[in-house]
Amino acid sequence: MGRYVGAIDQGTTSSRFILFDRQGDIVAQAQKEHAQIYPRPGWVEHDPAEIWRNTQAVISEALASAHIRPTDITSVGVANQRETTVVWDRKTGTPLHNALVWQDTRVDAMANALASDAGACGRDRLRAKTGLPLASYFSGLKLRWLLDHVSGLRAKSEAGEALFGTIDSWIVWNLTGGPDGGCHVTDVTNASRTQLLDINRLAWDEEILDLFAIPAAMLPRLASSSEVYGEARGSLAGVPVAGILGDQQAALVGQTCFSPGEAKNTYGTGSFTLINTGERPFQSTCGLITTIAYQFGQAKAAYALEGSIAVTGALVQWLRDNLGLIPSSSDIERLARSVDDNGDVYIVPAFSGLYAPHWRPDARGVICGLTRFANKGHIARAALEASAYQTHDVLKAMAEDSGIEITALRADGGMAANELLMQFQSDVLGVPVVRPKVVETTALGAAYAAGLATGYWTSLEDLRGNWGVDRRWEPAMPAEARAKLLAAWNKALERSLGWVE
Repeated sequence: MGRYVGAIDQGTTSSRFILFDRQGDIVAQAQKEHAQIYPRPGWVEHDPAEIWRNTQAVISEALASAHIRPTDITSVGVANQRETTVVWDRKTGTPLHNALVWQDTRVDAMANALASDAGACGRDRLRAKTGLPLASYFSGLKLRWLLDHVSGLRAKSEAGEALFGTIDSWIVWNLTGGPDGGCHVTDVTNASRTQLLDINRLAWDEEILDLFAIPAAMLPRLASSSEVYGEARGSLAGVPVAGILGDQQAALVGQTCFSPGEAKNTYGTGSFTLINTGERPFQSTCGLITTIAYQFGQAKAAYALEGSIAVTGALVQWLRDNLGLIPSSSDIERLARSVDDNGDVYIVPAFSGLYAPHWRPDARGVICGLTRFANKGHIARAALEASAYQTHDVLKAMAEDSGIEITALRADGGMAANELLMQFQSDVLGVPVVRPKVVETTALGAAYAAGLATGYWTSLEDLRGNWGVDRRWEPAMPAEARAKLLAAWNKALERSLGWVE
């Protein structure tokens, strides 16, 4: 058995390859960003070919940096940006269109039409089967748009010559041989984000496929999150590909939230809070998503409630790239600390509408409370605080849905390094925020899934033993001050609604 487990972490803005040892510590890593393509307002695309090239590059770079050979690696797992939708030619491996990213809103009209046709059920038309509201977020309607707009795609799909997948499927297919016998597969966590899966039966739903007019022949094979799907070729030749998890489910696994009631929040391009609800899908009445948390081999699937926030870290990138307020994303904390408070400035970053718990596609971003006193420091601080307020709203909905009050929040992702944000998050929630010693929990979760499948780790207790605290923030804000800030946030939230007719 090899000494390490590898993980491909293919995210919204970059691709990474990380190698972990048995203690869950990082041995080697490499990262490479890819282009964000914005053909029109609200449209967001990626080049799948660039993503695959970058994936190959970071694997080679990480191996070379630590002088590690494929024979040193026991297995590799994949975590990915979940709802992003790819179609490609089975024979040539050529992408047939740019990938439609999870943030893309071009199918809003389709979602609205399907909701209108559903009468009183509205956006909850498919929730009982899929756990999801009708929204532009999920893969199914994105795939329908591609079938309707890419010349010849529908005919190729019906003939089995065009394949569909979320990014995990694209990566694994290429990793295991591509046109020369690559595995066309996805796991149940990613499938649960397509809005095509019956999460109760763990099967593609024929009625929904008919409703969306999607040929079943183009769908990947369904598998668990932890099993051997095939062997890698290229730089990882011979290494079993043995784990697949959607990125947020991977972070839940990496945070070892294996018991009902355990929750984590990942602060990335967006933010995603998940709470483990056990072996029963829990239907939300407060605007949350019911999703599959993981399935290890032949064990029963575990489920989660999720609050998906479209824009958190992406707001910092917007301040950097579109407004030029900071030269790099890491400078946001220094700029925010240049002022004592937000100066009564609030930002609602509804660039793609509002996701959980509001689900308002008609919302758009606003900056409220500006006076001549406000400066770029106040705007920077308001941007960080927006992440904390949105997370507060999701956790409040979770408590109402599940009856479980969160006693501590496990935080990970890139923005978890921002100590000003972590303290404010604790203050606005009124509970401790805990950052683990390994913050790359998305990649770690994918590695755990792969390592469990190949016996590198033998039990969930092995994984729990690896988890440790790096830092803990305790709430220090008086309740009256917290209530005042949240009231102002809610006023700003109201101002963002109804912008799009």
